[in-house]
Amino acid sequence: MKDVYKDLALKLDGLPQGYPATESGVELKILQKIYSPEEAEMALKIRPIPEPAAGIAQRLGKPVPEMEAILDDMVGKGQIGSFKHQGQQMYMFFPFVIGVYEFQLDRMDKELTELFEEYAPVLLKEFGGHAPAAARVVPISKDVGADLLVHRHEDIQGMLEEAQSFKVMDCICRKEQELEGKPCKYPVEVCLSFSNEEDAFEKDPLGRVISKEEAFAVLDKAEEEGLVHCTYNVQNGQAFVCNCCPCCCGILRGVKEYNAPYILAKSNFVALIDQDECVQCGICADERCPMEAIVEQDGDYKVLPERCIGCGACISTCTTDAIQLVRRPDSEQDTPPADLMDWTVKRAATRGVELKLD
Repeated sequence: MKDVYKDLALKLDGLPQGYPATESGVELKILQKIYSPEEAEMALKIRPIPEPAAGIAQRLGKPVPEMEAILDDMVGKGQIGSFKHQGQQMYMFFPFVIGVYEFQLDRMDKELTELFEEYAPVLLKEFGGHAPAAARVVPISKDVGADLLVHRHEDIQGMLEEAQSFKVMDCICRKEQELEGKPCKYPVEVCLSFSNEEDAFEKDPLGRVISKEEAFAVLDKAEEEGLVHCTYNVQNGQAFVCNCCPCCCGILRGVKEYNAPYILAKSNFVALIDQDECVQCGICADERCPMEAIVEQDGDYKVLPERCIGCGACISTCTTDAIQLVRRPDSEQDTPPADLMDWTVKRAATRGVELKLD
């Protein structure tokens, strides 16, 4: 008998992001939790490239209204993805991360939490085990010196300024950890999505639509709390910014706990402490740095460049303005892939998977 969940796991693992098998089969239990057999069968028929409902209906031989209802129901359950492109609603088969897992925000319960925690070390090691990195740190814009050249992919304020539509969601990582009995001290409603399309999120089941002004307020609150801005590791095509904490965030945990070096790219900046201005209060090291990259040595606080991710979280609470972000040496800088397609091709090559459109 055909095992639809094994087929679905293989399809997910065939994507550049990966969905590796385990001896315990926990990855199949996760899919059984998220999809009914009929839904898994339909997911197998959805392509990992954007298609309108009419195109999918024609391909599968179904009436368009019926197909659209099926697709919207699956989107509502976080089983596939959907977004607006040039005014038309598009649907596609998404990777498990970043994708289906995050789409489970409204369906997350203790059972799914426990399954994911069991799977996380295997999944995140694979997800973060191949170049190019999946996500990228974007420095706090106001912490970057005005005299420094800042590229578009390094300017989160500029990304939001360009966008037309915005929504905010709860952080699924913090929700998961709360279900694990580890409530987070940081704000929960901090995950931003944005689009250059007008009314882009009118059919989106997750989160709430907000104004540009509200989006900037969310960003300001995240920076005030010392959260780390992360988005796609590309030059163009960013659609979200996660505001990550070191205690719950899967991306930061992947770097720190699971030996996943390509899960997160550092920004091309590094923090620098002016010893003449520093008063050794220790706030940057004890309360702000998410990576333990600031250490006390012989009474002075110093930045460990190899650990610093260039987020700028340490700067805003420095009482003497002794910390600044400076560009890393040219030999330590990198340029991310041009866009998601470029990223996909490069990641597929390093993972050794063949890109398929079905």
